Order: sequence, then structure tokens, then C-alpha cells
Amino acid sequence: MPLTLQRQDLLPARHFIGGEWCEASDARRLDVSDPATNAVFASVPDGTAADARAAVEAAHAAFDGWRKVPAKQRAQTIKRWNDLIVAHQDDLGRLISREQGKPLAEGKGEVLYAASYVEWFAEEATRITGDIIPAPVPGRRMFAFKEPVGVIAAITPWNFPAAMIARKIAPALAAGCTVVCKPAEDTPLTSLALVKLAEEAGVPPGVLNIVTASRERTPEVVDVWLDDPRVRKITFTGSTPVGKHLARRSADTLKKLSLELGGNAPFIVFDDADVDAAVEGLMVSKFRNGGQTCVCPNRIYVQAGVYDAFVAKLAARVGALVVGPASDPASQIGPMINARAVEKIERHVQDAVAGGARVLTGGTRLPALGANYFAPTVLVDANASMACSCEETFGPVAPVTRFDTEAEVILAANATPFGLAAYFYSNDVRRIWRLADALESGIVGINEGALAAEAAPFGGVKDSGYGREGSTHGLDEYMHFKYVCQGSLSA
Repeated sequence: MPLTLQRQDLLPARHFIGGEWCEASDARRLDVSDPATNAVFASVPDGTAADARAAVEAAHAAFDGWRKVPAKQRAQTIKRWNDLIVAHQDDLGRLISREQGKPLAEGKGEVLYAASYVEWFAEEATRITGDIIPAPVPGRRMFAFKEPVGVIAAITPWNFPAAMIARKIAPALAAGCTVVCKPAEDTPLTSLALVKLAEEAGVPPGVLNIVTASRERTPEVVDVWLDDPRVRKITFTGSTPVGKHLARRSADTLKKLSLELGGNAPFIVFDDADVDAAVEGLMVSKFRNGGQTCVCPNRIYVQAGVYDAFVAKLAARVGALVVGPASDPASQIGPMINARAVEKIERHVQDAVAGGARVLTGGTRLPALGANYFAPTVLVDANASMACSCEETFGPVAPVTRFDTEAEVILAANATPFGLAAYFYSNDVRRIWRLADALESGIVGINEGALAAEAAPFGGVKDSGYGREGSTHGLDEYMHFKYVCQGSLSA
């Protein structure tokens, strides 16, 4: 079925370069499929190196003018973009649900989440300040100013096609940078719609450019940006291997990098926790977007005293989840993004069972619904040797491991190269601060399953990357300091 929107022009389905909507240089197209059915319902340009170079040319040409636009004026433009995003929540939510698969309520929720970052950075644009530094000698004045880094390249993932592009582009524009962007090949339409609304909001030609490309051609596009010294920053959300590749390839031009990479989040429940609240927190954090989030718990540790009660309540809640397409208002879990995702989930479950884990609920594909559906699953008696404990499953599978002592679970939680998010539930105030200090993670949720907020810094440590998104720290990622010293001021 074709996708019908209230504003059909929010499906431009073309590159946006230098203020013009255009086709790929060789006119090749990339099909976009509905993960609920695998049916193609749209197409976009399949970008080339020539398209990527054109985008950089446009962004570079526009940079000097955009950086000189007064901060208040930049803020007003970004605020208009926010207002348009909110006004078109329904259309954007339908777009997200159709190309990504998440239930419509989640798709609409993501639109408001994306808008929250746009609004935040619109307001922060007018608060970019520097320092007046006390001079060590008479007759000298010393200052430090923040300046935009220049052209930035944003590479965004498929799981949050609105939120991720907003979280990267809004601070870049607020700082005075210009942008070239490559959205994920699975979900390009939402990104194009957001750029369409940015154009409508008055973002000048060349300031924001977007190039779509297939998985096959993405290296061709991105390599142009990596090699071009005019691109001064790469911001990327995705897998750790790709992030490391980008870091290596950026070394020759010494680009600034923000890398939000893989996760393997622990979720710890202590004997003194509110078990019902912990189950509810896990449902929120684990099963949002069908478990296809970088901060969702991947390893669940429950202390022996509450283990049986916790897994019984969790299995009951997970078993009651409604699985179905986004078009069904009753759906709580949609399809996975593609066949590769389902194959990985199935492999993890089978490996866990072979290693001694038991399936309490789920554990299988749901072929009656379609090829990309997998039943929400609870595994018990999981251990550290299983693939689901070592690799990011990125699906609706909750493997639960029993533990006895606090020291034991801290060692287990930190026994991973990743460090994006961690969660724990406890009512012992002393333990709360011990765990907050001990967990090797960029984000920690204490008796809370929903962590992200536009005012908070989002990012990881270790193999989960570096740099932060959101908050004032996220704005600083798009600027550098210039120190200015004026002498000979003595009479």
C-alpha cells in the first residue's frame, strides 16, 4: 500500500543539496520497504561520491554566512523548525512507523522526543558564551571565545530516524555549523521529511544538506566526507566497528568526532528493591522499540532473594505484550527492522538454550505475522558465556541471571568492553551511591528505566564511544575555543 499523509509533500524522496531537491548523479534509486511486510512502498536516490562532494561544496559555501547570522536569529529559525515538527506529529509518526516498524504511538512519541532536542538547542543558541581570563601581567586582556567548528557530517541510524537526526543537526545549526547528512538506508524518509520542514522554517540554502544511499554505496559517500579537510567533524551513532573505522579514517584530517556506539547495558535488581517498580522499569527500558535501542538492558541480574518473584512477574508482563504491525492500534511490539536482525535474535536464543538457559515465554519467530516478527522473550538461568551476554541482541529478548552479592554483580556488570548505559534498582541509599560510582558507564539509571532527556548529556565510555549529545555539553561538541590575547594596553 502507498503511504498517504496529510501533507504528501513531506515525501520529497530526493537528495537536498544547496537548497535544491535533486536525484542521484547517476539517477539510481534505492527502494524503501515496510518491515511489517517487506513490501517496497517508496524509493529515494542512491547517492554517489559526486553527490557527497556536491553536498560538501554547498555546506562549505554556506558556512561563512551562517556562522555570522546572529545567535538570536539562528535560534528563531530553529524554533520555527521545532514548531513545524510538532505541528506535523501525525504525519511524521506515520512515516516512522511505516519505514521503521515501531507501533504508531511510539512513532508519534519519537516525534515529540526529537522536537524536544530541537527546542532545547534553539534556546541554547543564545547562551553560547566565552571567558574573560585574568591577565598575569599589566597591560594585557585575555579572552576565550567559542566558535563553530565548520562543516559537520552526520551519519544516523535506523532505529530512531527522527530523534537521531534532530539530536545531531539541531546543535550543529545552533552553534553556527553547516551540515551534510547521510541517514540510514532502511529509514531515509523520516529524515528527508525533517529536512523539508527545516527548509520551510527558513534554514538557508546549503546550510543543511542530505544525501541518501544504499548499504552498498554508503562507504563511497562517507569516504568523500572523511577525506575532505573541509569537513571538520563527524557525528555518528551506530556500531562500534564502524565507529572505530570512522575514527581511524578521520585521523589524517584530524576531524573532531562524536561517536555513540554499541551497548551491553546491565540491569541490576537487588533484594531491597521494589520488585514491581523494577519489573515496570525493565519493561520500559527493554521493550521500547522492540528492544532495538542502544541503551536497552542486554544483561539482567537479579539477586537471589527476589529472583523467583521477579522472573514470574516479568514473564507474565512480557507474555501479555501484543505483537503486530504498526497499523494495528493494539500493537505494542512491531516487526524487527529486517531479516538480519531476526536471524541474530534467533541465534542468541538458541545459543542460550543450548548453554542451559530456559525459555519462560516467547523464544520463537512469529511467521503467521510476517518474516520479521519475533516473540518477546524471557530467558532464565542465563550466564556470561552466552552470546546474549557478550553481544548486543538488539531485540525483545530479556536474559535473566541470578547473583548473590553486590561485589559479584559489579564485577559482572563491568565485565564488558562497552559502557553506554546501566540500570539498577535498590532502596539502600548507601548502596545507591556505591553503585553509581562503581558502574563503568556513561549513563546510569537508578530506580528509573527511561533515561534520555534533552537537558542531559547522552553518551558512553570504553567501546561505547566518546562525545555527548544533548545538554550544554552536546552543544560544545560542535564548537572549539579561540584564545585571544591583546597586549600593549598600559598607558
